[in-house]
Amino acid sequence: MLYNEVSFLERFALAAEAGFTAVEFLFPYQEGVEEIRSRADHLGLTVVLFDVPPGDIEAGEFGTLSNPVRRDYFRWSLVEALRVADRLKCRRLNVLVGNKVDGLEHAAQIECAVENMTWAAPQAADAGVTLLIESLNAIDRPDYLIHTTAAAMEIVKGTDDPQVRLQYDIYHAQMGEGNLINTVSSCFPFIGHVQIADVPGRHEPGTGEINYPAVLERLEALSYRGYIGLEYAPSRETNASLDWLQAGLGKRA
Repeated sequence: MLYNEVSFLERFALAAEAGFTAVEFLFPYQEGVEEIRSRADHLGLTVVLFDVPPGDIEAGEFGTLSNPVRRDYFRWSLVEALRVADRLKCRRLNVLVGNKVDGLEHAAQIECAVENMTWAAPQAADAGVTLLIESLNAIDRPDYLIHTTAAAMEIVKGTDDPQVRLQYDIYHAQMGEGNLINTVSSCFPFIGHVQIADVPGRHEPGTGEINYPAVLERLEALSYRGYIGLEYAPSRETNASLDWLQAGLGKRA
Protein backbone atom coordinates (compact mmCIF):
# COMPACT_ATOMS: atom_id res chain seq x y z
CA MET A 1 0.00 0.00 0.00
CA LEU A 2 3.04 2.29 0.31
CA TYR A 3 4.94 3.86 -2.61
CA ASN A 4 1.98 3.75 -4.94
CA GLU A 5 3.56 6.76 -6.63
CA VAL A 6 5.51 4.26 -8.74
CA SER A 7 5.01 0.80 -10.21
CA PHE A 8 5.20 -2.30 -8.00
CA LEU A 9 8.74 -3.35 -8.90
CA GLU A 10 10.06 0.20 -8.45
CA ARG A 11 8.85 0.32 -4.86
CA PHE A 12 11.57 -1.97 -3.54
CA ALA A 13 14.34 0.55 -4.24
CA LEU A 14 12.35 3.38 -2.65
CA ALA A 15 11.75 1.31 0.46
CA ALA A 16 15.45 0.52 0.75
CA GLU A 17 16.39 4.16 0.19
CA ALA A 18 14.04 5.16 3.01
CA GLY A 19 15.89 2.80 5.38
CA PHE A 20 13.59 -0.21 5.46
CA THR A 21 15.19 -3.64 5.63
CA ALA A 22 12.01 -5.71 5.22
CA VAL A 23 8.96 -5.58 2.96
CA GLU A 24 5.55 -7.21 2.63
CA PHE A 25 2.98 -7.13 -0.15
CA LEU A 26 -0.25 -8.80 -1.20
CA PHE A 27 0.25 -10.96 -4.28
CA PRO A 28 3.58 -11.55 -6.06
CA TYR A 29 2.28 -14.06 -8.58
CA GLN A 30 1.70 -11.77 -11.56
CA GLU A 31 4.65 -9.47 -10.89
CA GLY A 32 7.48 -11.88 -11.71
CA VAL A 33 8.73 -13.89 -8.76
CA GLU A 34 12.32 -14.05 -9.99
CA GLU A 35 12.40 -10.30 -10.57
CA ILE A 36 11.10 -9.69 -7.06
CA ARG A 37 13.73 -12.00 -5.62
CA SER A 38 16.48 -10.31 -7.64
CA ARG A 39 15.50 -6.85 -6.46
CA ALA A 40 15.10 -7.90 -2.84
CA ASP A 41 18.47 -9.66 -2.82
CA HIS A 42 20.23 -6.75 -4.55
CA LEU A 43 18.80 -4.24 -2.10
CA GLY A 44 19.28 -6.38 1.00
CA LEU A 45 15.53 -6.57 1.69
CA THR A 46 13.84 -9.44 3.50
CA VAL A 47 10.43 -10.46 2.19
CA VAL A 48 8.45 -11.14 5.36
CA LEU A 49 4.87 -11.71 4.18
CA PHE A 50 2.53 -12.12 1.23
CA ASP A 51 -0.89 -13.68 0.66
CA VAL A 52 -1.93 -17.08 -0.62
CA PRO A 53 -3.71 -16.77 -4.02
CA PRO A 54 -7.20 -15.33 -3.36
CA GLY A 55 -9.29 -17.21 -5.91
CA ASP A 56 -11.38 -15.40 -8.52
CA ILE A 57 -11.55 -11.81 -7.25
CA GLU A 58 -13.61 -10.66 -10.23
CA ALA A 59 -16.22 -13.28 -9.34
CA GLY A 60 -16.34 -11.99 -5.76
CA GLU A 61 -13.87 -14.30 -4.04
CA PHE A 62 -11.30 -13.06 -1.54
CA GLY A 63 -9.81 -16.29 -0.30
CA THR A 64 -11.07 -19.87 -0.45
CA LEU A 65 -10.01 -21.40 2.88
CA SER A 66 -13.56 -21.65 4.21
CA ASN A 67 -15.40 -22.69 1.04
CA PRO A 68 -15.91 -26.48 0.80
CA VAL A 69 -16.62 -26.27 -2.93
CA ARG A 70 -13.20 -24.69 -3.47
CA ARG A 71 -11.19 -27.20 -1.45
CA ASP A 72 -9.15 -28.38 -4.45
CA TYR A 73 -8.34 -24.81 -5.44
CA PHE A 74 -7.30 -23.94 -1.91
CA ARG A 75 -4.92 -26.87 -1.72
CA TRP A 76 -3.40 -25.92 -5.06
CA SER A 77 -3.07 -22.31 -3.91
CA LEU A 78 -1.31 -23.31 -0.69
CA VAL A 79 1.22 -25.44 -2.56
CA GLU A 80 1.79 -22.62 -5.05
CA ALA A 81 2.27 -20.07 -2.27
CA LEU A 82 4.79 -22.31 -0.51
CA ARG A 83 6.69 -22.69 -3.78
CA VAL A 84 6.86 -18.92 -4.20
CA ALA A 85 7.74 -18.42 -0.52
CA ASP A 86 10.71 -20.71 -1.02
CA ARG A 87 11.91 -18.65 -4.00
CA LEU A 88 11.47 -15.37 -2.08
CA LYS A 89 12.87 -16.76 1.17
CA CYS A 90 9.68 -15.68 2.92
CA ARG A 91 8.65 -17.34 6.18
CA ARG A 92 5.06 -16.09 6.62
CA LEU A 93 1.95 -16.48 4.50
CA ASN A 94 -1.40 -14.80 5.10
CA VAL A 95 -4.16 -17.30 4.34
CA LEU A 96 -7.28 -15.44 3.25
CA VAL A 97 -10.32 -17.03 4.89
CA GLY A 98 -12.75 -15.90 2.21
CA ASN A 99 -16.30 -14.58 2.00
CA LYS A 100 -19.57 -15.95 3.32
CA VAL A 101 -21.06 -18.63 1.07
CA ASP A 102 -24.78 -18.35 0.36
CA GLY A 103 -26.74 -21.26 1.80
CA LEU A 104 -23.90 -22.46 4.03
CA GLU A 105 -23.94 -22.08 7.81
CA HIS A 106 -21.19 -20.04 9.43
CA ALA A 107 -20.16 -23.02 11.56
CA ALA A 108 -19.76 -25.18 8.46
CA GLN A 109 -17.44 -22.65 6.89
CA ILE A 110 -15.35 -22.41 10.06
CA GLU A 111 -15.16 -26.21 10.13
CA CYS A 112 -13.97 -26.21 6.51
CA ALA A 113 -11.34 -23.58 7.34
CA VAL A 114 -10.04 -25.64 10.25
CA GLU A 115 -9.92 -28.80 8.14
CA ASN A 116 -8.00 -27.03 5.39
CA MET A 117 -5.55 -25.46 7.85
CA THR A 118 -5.03 -28.81 9.55
CA TRP A 119 -4.10 -30.21 6.14
CA ALA A 120 -1.87 -27.23 5.33
CA ALA A 121 0.04 -26.90 8.61
CA PRO A 122 2.36 -29.92 8.23
CA GLN A 123 3.31 -28.81 4.73
CA ALA A 124 4.05 -25.33 6.00
CA ALA A 125 6.14 -26.80 8.81
CA ASP A 126 8.19 -28.78 6.30
CA ALA A 127 8.82 -25.54 4.39
CA GLY A 128 9.63 -23.53 7.54
CA VAL A 129 6.66 -21.23 6.93
CA THR A 130 4.11 -19.89 9.43
CA LEU A 131 0.51 -19.62 8.24
CA LEU A 132 -1.49 -16.61 9.42
CA ILE A 133 -5.22 -16.03 9.89
CA GLU A 134 -6.59 -12.46 9.85
CA SER A 135 -10.04 -10.99 10.47
CA LEU A 136 -11.25 -8.08 8.31
CA ASN A 137 -13.70 -5.50 9.62
CA ALA A 138 -17.35 -5.63 8.59
CA ILE A 139 -17.47 -2.02 7.40
CA ASP A 140 -14.78 -2.40 4.73
CA ARG A 141 -15.43 -6.09 4.05
CA PRO A 142 -19.08 -6.86 4.87
CA ASP A 143 -19.06 -10.14 2.92
CA TYR A 144 -15.97 -11.56 4.64
CA LEU A 145 -16.56 -14.58 6.88
CA ILE A 146 -14.70 -13.41 9.98
CA HIS A 147 -14.88 -9.86 11.36
CA THR A 148 -13.38 -10.17 14.86
CA THR A 149 -10.23 -11.36 16.53
CA ALA A 150 -12.29 -13.97 18.38
CA ALA A 151 -13.50 -15.40 15.06
CA ALA A 152 -9.95 -15.59 13.74
CA MET A 153 -8.84 -17.25 16.97
CA GLU A 154 -11.55 -19.87 16.51
CA ILE A 155 -9.69 -21.07 13.42
CA VAL A 156 -6.25 -20.72 14.99
CA LYS A 157 -7.20 -22.63 18.13
CA GLY A 158 -9.30 -25.10 16.19
CA THR A 159 -6.30 -26.02 14.08
CA ASP A 160 -4.22 -26.39 17.26
CA ASP A 161 -0.88 -26.29 15.49
CA PRO A 162 2.07 -23.99 16.30
CA GLN A 163 2.49 -23.39 12.57
CA VAL A 164 -0.83 -21.49 12.50
CA ARG A 165 -0.91 -18.07 14.10
CA LEU A 166 -2.95 -14.87 14.28
CA GLN A 167 -2.24 -11.90 12.02
CA TYR A 168 -3.36 -8.98 14.17
CA ASP A 169 -4.23 -5.97 12.03
CA ILE A 170 -4.75 -3.07 14.42
CA TYR A 171 -6.74 -1.06 11.87
CA HIS A 172 -9.26 -3.84 11.30
CA ALA A 173 -9.42 -4.52 15.04
CA GLN A 174 -10.16 -0.90 15.89
CA MET A 175 -12.79 -0.64 13.16
CA GLY A 176 -14.50 -3.81 14.31
CA GLU A 177 -14.10 -4.11 18.06
CA GLY A 178 -11.63 -1.74 19.73
CA ASN A 179 -10.20 -2.89 23.09
CA LEU A 180 -6.81 -3.11 21.41
CA ILE A 181 -4.40 -3.37 24.32
CA ASN A 182 -6.44 -5.99 26.18
CA THR A 183 -6.84 -8.03 23.00
CA VAL A 184 -3.13 -7.81 22.17
CA SER A 185 -2.32 -8.95 25.69
CA SER A 186 -4.76 -11.87 25.81
CA CYS A 187 -3.94 -13.13 22.30
CA PHE A 188 -0.23 -12.43 22.43
CA PRO A 189 0.91 -16.09 22.60
CA PHE A 190 -0.82 -16.64 19.25
CA ILE A 191 0.22 -13.46 17.41
CA GLY A 192 2.54 -14.17 14.49
CA HIS A 193 2.43 -10.82 12.70
CA VAL A 194 1.12 -7.30 13.28
CA GLN A 195 -0.09 -4.71 10.78
CA ILE A 196 -0.97 -1.08 11.47
CA ALA A 197 -2.94 1.88 10.12
CA ASP A 198 -4.93 4.60 11.85
CA VAL A 199 -8.69 5.16 12.04
CA PRO A 200 -10.48 6.80 10.29
CA GLY A 201 -9.12 6.75 6.75
CA ARG A 202 -6.60 3.92 7.12
CA HIS A 203 -3.76 6.42 6.99
CA GLU A 204 -0.44 6.47 8.85
CA PRO A 205 -0.26 6.37 12.66
CA GLY A 206 -0.82 9.78 14.19
CA THR A 207 -3.55 10.84 11.78
CA GLY A 208 -6.48 9.39 13.70
CA GLU A 209 -7.85 8.08 16.97
CA ILE A 210 -5.59 5.12 17.82
CA ASN A 211 -3.11 5.71 20.64
CA TYR A 212 -0.20 4.10 18.84
CA PRO A 213 2.44 4.98 21.45
CA ALA A 214 0.45 2.98 24.02
CA VAL A 215 -0.24 0.07 21.67
CA LEU A 216 3.36 -0.22 20.52
CA GLU A 217 4.65 0.14 24.07
CA ARG A 218 2.43 -2.78 25.06
CA LEU A 219 3.83 -4.92 22.27
CA GLU A 220 7.34 -4.03 23.42
CA ALA A 221 6.48 -4.83 27.04
CA LEU A 222 5.23 -8.24 25.88
CA SER A 223 8.60 -8.77 24.13
CA TYR A 224 7.11 -8.95 20.64
CA ARG A 225 9.97 -9.75 18.27
CA GLY A 226 8.07 -10.07 15.00
CA TYR A 227 7.58 -7.59 12.21
CA ILE A 228 5.05 -4.77 12.10
CA GLY A 229 3.71 -4.19 8.59
CA LEU A 230 2.80 -0.66 7.53
CA GLU A 231 -0.44 -1.56 5.78
CA TYR A 232 -1.78 1.97 5.47
CA ALA A 233 -2.78 4.36 2.69
CA PRO A 234 -0.45 7.35 3.02
CA SER A 235 -2.32 10.61 3.50
CA ARG A 236 0.37 12.27 1.39
CA GLU A 237 3.51 11.25 -0.49
CA THR A 238 4.84 8.05 1.08
CA ASN A 239 8.16 9.34 2.44
CA ALA A 240 6.44 12.39 3.93
CA SER A 241 3.98 10.05 5.64
CA LEU A 242 6.83 8.40 7.56
CA ASP A 243 7.17 11.33 9.97
CA TRP A 244 5.57 9.24 12.71
CA LEU A 245 8.62 6.97 12.64
CA GLN A 246 10.96 9.90 13.13
CA ALA A 247 8.82 10.97 16.08
CA GLY A 248 9.85 7.82 17.89
CA LEU A 249 6.70 5.73 17.51
CA GLY A 250 8.52 2.90 15.77
CA LYS A 251 11.67 1.93 13.94
CA ARG A 252 12.22 1.26 10.26
CA ALA A 253 12.73 -2.49 9.96
